[in-house]
Amino acid sequence: MKARALLLFSEGLDSILAGKILALQGIEVYAVRFITPFFGWKWKGKEKEFDTYVREEFGFHRGIIKDITKEYLAMLKKPPHGYGSQFNPCIDCKILMLKHAKKMLPHVSAQFLATGEVVGQRPMSQLRNILRHIEKQAQVEDILLRPLCALKLKETKPEREGLVDRSKLLDIAGRGRKRQLALAKELGLKKIPSPAGGCLLTDPSLAPRIKRFFEKEEEVTPKEAELLTFGRHFELPHGSWLVLGRDAEENERIKTLSEPGDTILKLRDFPGPTGIFLILCKDDLLEGAKLVKKYAPKARKNENVAVRIISNGEENIILV
Repeated sequence: MKARALLLFSEGLDSILAGKILALQGIEVYAVRFITPFFGWKWKGKEKEFDTYVREEFGFHRGIIKDITKEYLAMLKKPPHGYGSQFNPCIDCKILMLKHAKKMLPHVSAQFLATGEVVGQRPMSQLRNILRHIEKQAQVEDILLRPLCALKLKETKPEREGLVDRSKLLDIAGRGRKRQLALAKELGLKKIPSPAGGCLLTDPSLAPRIKRFFEKEEEVTPKEAELLTFGRHFELPHGSWLVLGRDAEENERIKTLSEPGDTILKLRDFPGPTGIFLILCKDDLLEGAKLVKKYAPKARKNENVAVRIISNGEENIILV
């Protein structure tokens, strides 16, 4: 049987190159894309499309989608190793993903794990001592291979057992990307993606909003987490939190995510935003209705505009 690796795949250049280096040795690469509303969410429910993508685009053996939202949200509330420059718990994020990946190994008949990490590339999570610490916390010491910088690290079990030829691994270190870009060209990559997978928790325009909501709520649900990633957000005078769609697509997302007990706001007679309360104090309903009107260009200059308040199958009207 061929050697098989389970690659933590972010869609960034480094994880692509790590997988390609292993595939060139005849190793079957299973690429797992962990997803939450904050990263990789475009693949939710698209497992077959992802599998086809990694096979055709990179020549990997298989692509797997793994939703870790519930565990991620519990960790994000209070990550043991803290946050990065925004609301990103990079160290605990990597530990969580590696723990999940380790549990997956027997299910995909893979002998070891692989990542695209490079020693010294990221100050929070990729310093040499932090890499070792992450391995220990995730209990993946000796079965985690980092092909791009393996020659800078101690030999791992798959190398000792001959599953991987160590002489064909690399010794990249530091924050520069020259060697990665040269390797990408050498391997004939059609597109050069960003270094990482685009985590919204590092986005300075979104992260403060998400952090603020986590500070207000004892427990955050997957639905609330997804709603935090788009739309216009308002904290109202009595403590409510309102989300308004900015266009037809976002209005549809709010509709799709809403549940019977949610309170939805919509204009009765004009096109405009759909609103949903993530936190509701009824004293804020009028203020919320005014905001729905304000962000509807065809309604904002009219008087006595009817705003529908919908919850649990019941509907009331507020005139603003």
